[in-house]
Amino acid sequence: MRRMIAFLAGLAVALATVVVVASPASAHGYISDPPSRQANCAERRVPNCGQIIWEPQSVEGPKGLRNCSGGDARWAPLDDETKPWPAASVGDTVTFNWLIEARHATSTWEYYVGGTRIAVFDDHGREPGSTVAHTVSLGGRTGRIKVLAIWNIADTENAFYNCVDLQVGPGGGDPSPSPSPSPSPTTRPTPSPSPTSSPTSGPAGDWTAGTAYQGGDVVIYNGVAYRCLQAHTALAGWEPPNVPALWQRVA
Repeated sequence: MRRMIAFLAGLAVALATVVVVASPASAHGYISDPPSRQANCAERRVPNCGQIIWEPQSVEGPKGLRNCSGGDARWAPLDDETKPWPAASVGDTVTFNWLIEARHATSTWEYYVGGTRIAVFDDHGREPGSTVAHTVSLGGRTGRIKVLAIWNIADTENAFYNCVDLQVGPGGGDPSPSPSPSPSPTTRPTPSPSPTSSPTSGPAGDWTAGTAYQGGDVVIYNGVAYRCLQAHTALAGWEPPNVPALWQRVA
């Protein structure tokens, strides 16, 4: 009886070991740089992301999808285009860096912009390292774009999905300070003729009380020429030498 109990106990342990060994390892990973949407959520750079803030590496779904969430309702916030997703500023060539938290045999890595596949990397069933980098050309695209990156697992029907928001060329990212505006050229008024310049207007007669004079008029008083500085009607006692505010001697 004791032998039978020992045998059964050993058999149970063996079966448990077989079950554990036969269970496939889970694959987990995400793009950390430029930061994917799940990376930005995990870094608390985007509000109301839900559970993904704890599991940026877990966006998994059936192969063949073209969305950010992998079709999983838990990750639905990643499909919300109204959220303020930061866009990394890049040039035409971008290196996407993956963090792999659980390695798994890989068939391909694919990169899409809209419905166009812009790059594919075939691993032929190899297991990735703890980090993976792919350098991808964006094909001359400019402005804000969204890249969908897909990690296709070789021995399951699933894939891992990452969306990365990019600003190709000027703009995006953190706002840069606006350049200081160039000062507008100052329009300088045309200088008035120098008081010592030659007479250019007005009567060249003698100063006379009761006469209306305009600025620039030139008169003669006691044999000396004076130029009117301000329009006025001359009064007795306002002779040019007596009112320098109204008249200036012309050399």
